[in-house]
Formats: sequence, C-alpha cells, structure tokens
Amino acid sequence: MHIHFIQHEDFEAPGAYLQWAIQRQHTTSFSNVYQYDPLPQDCSTIDLLVIMGGPQSPDSSQQVYPYFDAPAEITLIRQCIHAGKAVVGICLGAQLIGEALSATYESSPEKEIGVFTIQLTADGLKDKNIQHFGEEIAVGHWHNDMPGLTPESKILAVSAGCPRQIVKYSDLVYGFQCHMELNSEVIELLIQAEKDLYVKSQQHTFVQTPEQIRSYDYTEMNNRLFQFLDHLETTYRHTKHNP
Repeated sequence: MHIHFIQHEDFEAPGAYLQWAIQRQHTTSFSNVYQYDPLPQDCSTIDLLVIMGGPQSPDSSQQVYPYFDAPAEITLIRQCIHAGKAVVGICLGAQLIGEALSATYESSPEKEIGVFTIQLTADGLKDKNIQHFGEEIAVGHWHNDMPGLTPESKILAVSAGCPRQIVKYSDLVYGFQCHMELNSEVIELLIQAEKDLYVKSQQHTFVQTPEQIRSYDYTEMNNRLFQFLDHLETTYRHTKHNP
C-alpha cells in the first residue's frame, strides 16, 4: 500500500500511524503543508490518505494560516473517497472528512487534552475494524471541536467530554477525533506547542497537566491502532479486488 500523509504542523506528527506504515513495509509520502508542500494533484497513487490534526478549524482563513488551504484539502479528500480509497482523519482531519461529505463540524461540549477513556457504542462494538478496542479504552485527546455527521455516518465511540470520538462514514472512511497515534515523542511536541497547559488543566475538567500526560504508557493504545489499520487494509484490499 501507499500511504499519503497530510501534516498541518510539525507538532501534529503522525506518530504511530507512520510507525505502522514502516513496520508493514508500506510506501509513504507527505504533504507537510506547514512547510508549504503541495497536495497531490490527484489520488491515483494513493491507497490510504491520512489527514492529521492541527490547531486550525475547517473554516480557518489563510490570513491566519497562510499554508492551510482547507478547500483544497476537502477537494482531495472528496476525490479519494469517490475513488474508493481508504481515508482516515485525525482531529482536524476528521472534521475535514465531514466537510468533504457536506457535514459541518461543531464545537465539542468540552475541551479535552490528555488521556481519557472512550466508550464504544453499539455500532462500534459491531464494527469489525474497531470492535477489538473493547467496550472502553484509554486514548489521547487534544481538541476543542468535533466532526460533523452525515445521514449515513455512524458514531462508533463517545467520551464523557465529547459525543463524537470515532465516526464511521463508510467501510473505508473513518474520522478519529481522538489521538491514538500519540507516543512520547509526539506528546513532547504537543506539550511544547500548547500555551499555558498547566493553567488550562486547572480550568477544565478534561485537561491534564503535562506531568500526567507524560506519565502514560501509550504502547497498548498504539497496538490497538495498528490492529485497526490492519483491518482497514484488509477491507480496502478486498474492496479493490471485488469492486
């Protein structure tokens, strides 16, 4: 498989998503848009498109973020979906998937930063790609917003602070508001980029201190993500050979 990553900031790194691709000996390419890398002209060479998070929202202007062209990313996402590619969006990436399918993002009821549990819904427990997460799993969070819903989408997981943690838009298209890619390296990047994190941890119920976030072992979370990606790859290959 060939995986293309869209990365919006250096501190919103792909972490375990890239680790999985390397371990499975998949080829990879990147649009590091914060470095003004171009997006792919089309999706013909892409098997899996992974859109990372960022401090932006889908309606952020290029006056504020000159390197972030949301309409262009939305167009590419829509092309990949229509071409039958696998697409996974994380945080901002999940919201952009929703926008590509005419589902407007919304503010989350709570700001979430740190490691908190999510609970699988009845649809999540039936979904072959994520049911191995179990009824509840601790995952990373770093967000204020959440993806929009289409009439066909299914909410697969929720949390106490956000009712849309994992959204399935189709068998090959998933939006993760949560961050299962986090590891110690990515955590350090995020902590350094987040202003006044300790102060925020005293103001918000679902915001942890830097020390709490650093103390977590992300290995099991990453392993569950690897299994999800393995299942998604199997689904994609089956769909590709049986259109």
